[in-house]
Amino acid sequence: MHGRDHAVIKLEVLKEDLHQKFQDPQMSLSTSFGSHILEVPKDKVVPVLSFLKDTGKYDVLMDLTAVDYLPRQPRFEVVYHLFNSKNFQRLRVKAKLAEGDTIDSLTPVWRSANWFEREAYDMYGIVFKGHPALRKILTHHHFKGHPLRKDYDATKTQACHDVLPIEFDDGTRFQEDPERDLVPLNLGPSHPATHGTLRVMAALDGEKIVKAGVELGFLHRCFEKMAETHQFNQVIPYTDRLNYCSAPMNNIGYCKTVEKLLGVDIPPRAKAMRIVLAELSRIIDHNVCIGANALDLGALTSFFYLFELRERVYSLFEKLCGARLTVSMTRVGGMAYDAPPGWFNEVLETCKHIKKGVDEFDRLLSKNKIWLQRTQNVGSITAEQALQWGYTGPCLRAAGVGLDLRKAEPYYGYNQLDFDIPVGTTGDVYDRYVVRMEEMRQSVRIIEQVIKGMPGGDFTIRDKGIVLPEKKDVYGNIEGLMNHFMLVMKGIRPPVGEVYDYTEAANGELGFYMVSDGSHKPYRLRVRPPCFAIYQSFPEQITGGLLADVIAILGSMNLIAGELDR
Repeated sequence: MHGRDHAVIKLEVLKEDLHQKFQDPQMSLSTSFGSHILEVPKDKVVPVLSFLKDTGKYDVLMDLTAVDYLPRQPRFEVVYHLFNSKNFQRLRVKAKLAEGDTIDSLTPVWRSANWFEREAYDMYGIVFKGHPALRKILTHHHFKGHPLRKDYDATKTQACHDVLPIEFDDGTRFQEDPERDLVPLNLGPSHPATHGTLRVMAALDGEKIVKAGVELGFLHRCFEKMAETHQFNQVIPYTDRLNYCSAPMNNIGYCKTVEKLLGVDIPPRAKAMRIVLAELSRIIDHNVCIGANALDLGALTSFFYLFELRERVYSLFEKLCGARLTVSMTRVGGMAYDAPPGWFNEVLETCKHIKKGVDEFDRLLSKNKIWLQRTQNVGSITAEQALQWGYTGPCLRAAGVGLDLRKAEPYYGYNQLDFDIPVGTTGDVYDRYVVRMEEMRQSVRIIEQVIKGMPGGDFTIRDKGIVLPEKKDVYGNIEGLMNHFMLVMKGIRPPVGEVYDYTEAANGELGFYMVSDGSHKPYRLRVRPPCFAIYQSFPEQITGGLLADVIAILGSMNLIAGELDR
């Protein structure tokens, strides 16, 4: 059976099931850009999504966001992205809301809806009835208005002049307990383990965490708002600053989404180069996560071992594009540059150092008694809990779910490569460490295979409406000059429509939901940040545990504030 036939049959089965259950003429199911889209009345969202979950059709709420279609009425759409972790089917559910309308909270169905709904409330002012503690999450408490609304001025800034008192996950604030001598504690943002970007708030009974909460937004850079005011290619440098520990992966995910909207297929050489860059980025991202986690627990030598490997990879990036941390190496249609002579050989030499370095680090830390005591059976989470919270990536695989998009929904030829997906059993800090260690080895395997079969040919497509001409053509002939001028002035113009596309980034599923109105700028660009969903569970994970374990669990989640806050 062909994949298209299979998809059609799935769609027809879903239509029939929904019709039999709800028999609502206002519900419609369609397909656009290869994705199934279900439109439902706002009062049917919770019953419909509960039915889809309870019948086993979709067990993960991957994302929840909104779009402002001002001046269209009804003005807003709330958008839900559902996923089946067993058969990898996806569904986009949309509900229209007028100004002042409310919609029922999905938190009784999926716990991962909590922060996503708070963000939609903060950014758009959409009220979710029944939410356990609906309040701002990314903007500060003095902020007026809702920044992602179309009538909010993108240049308007608002300063924060004071700090909120200690606040917990349920929305309550610290109060003295006459029966217990509880101690309020701020852990961060000015703490070495929170890197100036995270605030953890706790009530302590001795060394035990009785209640906890977190504050976000210390590195909120308005990425999604800025994307609405820039041309498609101009957005690429901003993606570097999402997860800045593995910047090329953000470039790749974003460009892949625009290319899906355009309906273009990039050359084989560009795909291969993107895989090499993505796997090198995965390695250095895990370097930072494990090295910093070990450092926070006192293992300073371990930090030096891994950061030496990271610097080697940065030197490769520098030779390829001139930058190290924020690289902007991809373009819509392929790569910004071809690799210089000998670069792939240098990558293979670096891989030898990485394999040797990871093995040395393994011997240094994996059986260290202090490391074992600080990480084993700390922060454990079951597979069911992880899926409820919307976990993806190493944290999900450490909990026993072997989901990796490179295998589940392969892209760029990952299905032609031989590599393994490491899976843990307990979901604790140690298993997260072991999974990331093994993933670095598997990334080296992938890189070696790709370089061995590196395709020739061009590193980008040569569509004059998408890719800038080469400099020799710009300076050498009038046609090249005019092509350059027209593309810079008018930009890429994808067709009207919407897509959600995704890659297996270092922290999990990095998704981009893009709405195009046919102009040269994204009408709406939503980022589905992997660690945002993971961090939701943090206050619950540390409650009832010891203060010393807070740092261990925090480091194992690999929270990158640029990705978390956007």
